[in-house]
Amino acid sequence: MEPFKNRFDAELVRTVARHLHRVWPRFPRAEFERCALDGLAALELKARVDHVATALAAVLPDRFADAAGVLERSLAPARDDTDLGALQPGPDGLAGWAVWAFGEVVARRGRDEPERALRCLHALTQRFSAEFALRPFVLAHPALTFATLQRWTADPSAHVRRLVSEGSRPRLPWGIRLQPLIADPSPTLPLLAALQDDPSDYVRRSVANHLNDIGKDHPDVFAAWLERHLPAAPAPRRALLKHASRTAIKRGEPRVLAAWGLDRPLRGDAGLRIAPRTAAVGTAVELTVTLRSTARHAQRLVVDYVVHRVTASGATSPKVWKGWSLELAAGERRLLTRRHSLRPVTTRRDHPGRHPVDLVVNGRTVARSAFVLRR
Repeated sequence: MEPFKNRFDAELVRTVARHLHRVWPRFPRAEFERCALDGLAALELKARVDHVATALAAVLPDRFADAAGVLERSLAPARDDTDLGALQPGPDGLAGWAVWAFGEVVARRGRDEPERALRCLHALTQRFSAEFALRPFVLAHPALTFATLQRWTADPSAHVRRLVSEGSRPRLPWGIRLQPLIADPSPTLPLLAALQDDPSDYVRRSVANHLNDIGKDHPDVFAAWLERHLPAAPAPRRALLKHASRTAIKRGEPRVLAAWGLDRPLRGDAGLRIAPRTAAVGTAVELTVTLRSTARHAQRLVVDYVVHRVTASGATSPKVWKGWSLELAAGERRLLTRRHSLRPVTTRRDHPGRHPVDLVVNGRTVARSAFVLRR
């Protein structure tokens, strides 16, 4: 797959310049292109966005309201659907990746005019998500921003409604961490309550991820939300809450397991075998799980495993891996297998040594094994 950064290239810069010049004939097209293209090819994606935003901020009108107006007039018509692949520049205006840089300009230059800036983000997010650009306003102008977001929960555009949840997520990947909301998520809870039954799955997925974020820092808040909103939930909300529960279930949090009827221990026996017992970095091991029921009725089980990874210091650090969700029939014996990769990735590096592995069923460790990793 072609790297995403290649979509933010010289051709895109020229397309942006063409449309800005179309709506504002005084736009210094040559100066913008020269500054935006200087060093662009050597940068990664987020750095490219920031680089183009810097070039753009320097040549737009000095008055922020005028600059915002130029950006808005250059946009393609808003779409009613949520087909993100269709968000592309066209003869009638800009949409897609180019608009990411517009949001960065608004975040930088609109901080002192938040009402006008938020109106601009409302337009931008319907052409490319403004989730990153919204976050500085959550921090600098919380009262105004949350009042605006509450109104936006009823906006006709699913893109705008999704922004309400995604832009205020405490731990949005690639976004500024919203430390006040990490400490106290209560300002976002009314927003999520208004959106959890949204007709758009696109919006509901964001709500699920937001709730999952909250659960990482405030498990009791998330458990209380689940206990309140799961009983008698319609099917779409139930699916949302199941996705939102993924981290809590992997952690084996008792209230969350109980809410899903997964708090009962395995009635029967479990075994875990790992082969080979010694493996090299870059290869894989296979986990074989054996479950045998001694119950007279079927059991709902969530089966995960915990690898106690050896760190650079020689200590171990547990990481939970998602396994299987299943129903084990009365008296049934079930065999499960999973290939566990030992290939280094950018976010994780395993080190040589003995790696214990726990098999966890419904939040309880039921079997243990280990493998030795060598260089």
